[in-house]
Amino acid sequence: MGTILQRSVRLLAAAGFGAVAAMAAQPAAAVDPVKIRLASDHNPPPHPAAMAEEFFKERIETLIPGSEVRLYYASSLYKIPGAVEAMTNGDLEMTWGQFGKTAQVDPYMSVVVGPMLLTTPGAIDAIDTFETYKMLVDRFDKLHGVKIFGAGDLSYFMGAGSGSRLLSPDDFAGKKIRSMGPAENAALSAWGANPTTMAFGDVPPALQTGVIDGLLTSLGGFRSTRDQAPYFTVAGINGIVGDYYWIGASNIWWNSLKPDQQEIISRVIKEEVLPFQRKANWCNDKLLLDQYGTEDPSKPGIYIMKPEQSQVLADKLGDATQKWIKANSPSGAAEWVDKFVQEAKAASKANPLGSNWLEKTDCSEMQPYFDKYTKKKS
Repeated sequence: MGTILQRSVRLLAAAGFGAVAAMAAQPAAAVDPVKIRLASDHNPPPHPAAMAEEFFKERIETLIPGSEVRLYYASSLYKIPGAVEAMTNGDLEMTWGQFGKTAQVDPYMSVVVGPMLLTTPGAIDAIDTFETYKMLVDRFDKLHGVKIFGAGDLSYFMGAGSGSRLLSPDDFAGKKIRSMGPAENAALSAWGANPTTMAFGDVPPALQTGVIDGLLTSLGGFRSTRDQAPYFTVAGINGIVGDYYWIGASNIWWNSLKPDQQEIISRVIKEEVLPFQRKANWCNDKLLLDQYGTEDPSKPGIYIMKPEQSQVLADKLGDATQKWIKANSPSGAAEWVDKFVQEAKAASKANPLGSNWLEKTDCSEMQPYFDKYTKKKS
């Protein structure tokens, strides 16, 4: 059996975090305990981001004995805009946010949102090297009092689900599709659909009763709605939706911590939690593709478009997303919208499919975590 620390070390080593496991095996120096409330709006485990938060909780409470990390899923404490405002005021310690959803607080956060831009895992992994990303980090630090530690990945295969296959603009035309945010509304409109924004919990009955005809969501979202929307279509990586997580903390709270507390929290997030989250997302997607994937678009299941099929959507989309963001943001954001497009295309070219470490992940090594965190919340 072993102690909690011993079990953590074994799991870390098994999942490919060898160096981190070696550090974890060392006795922690005496560090004052911390109390952290972390708010998010996604579902509990087995949602990959929630698994990463459980992992964060376990690591902090192990490395800083006496600490307490409270996790609030599904907007149970704050929705993302409210969480940002609470951190600004020092009323909340941390948030697992999302760029597109944060645009309600600061429209500049939309400049990194949009489908068919970052189209490989390596390109997505490189987002925190972009000047666009660095600008947003600096902006949130100075204007909102929020420290952003890093960017995380949503499902790599976000797509469109319906009662029939959605492949071409003609298939989207006239259909009421649940969107994920304003930027996705622009894409759906370009493809001829009627976008509708609603909370995910309202989606299954809306599909069942015909209030909507389909939805944009992740592969995990498809798993939850596959009885109502059995056909799920993916236009390659980030082909339908392009949005990303950010992990941040209140400057008021952060600056109240001691340097040794800050060092441990920052290192855990950057060196352990973010790589873990990427692996969890990648393996969750792979599991669902293996389970529900189909090569025949006439059959239910997850279908990945052929390049020539996704190109038809890309041609119809054009720069509709970027035009919408520019029209609904301060004038100074326009140059950053263009800058992100340039950086995203360059990163996708420099990091072709198959070149990133993430794509070489042995997902069997992540299975103990899926088992552990799923059982923990079941």
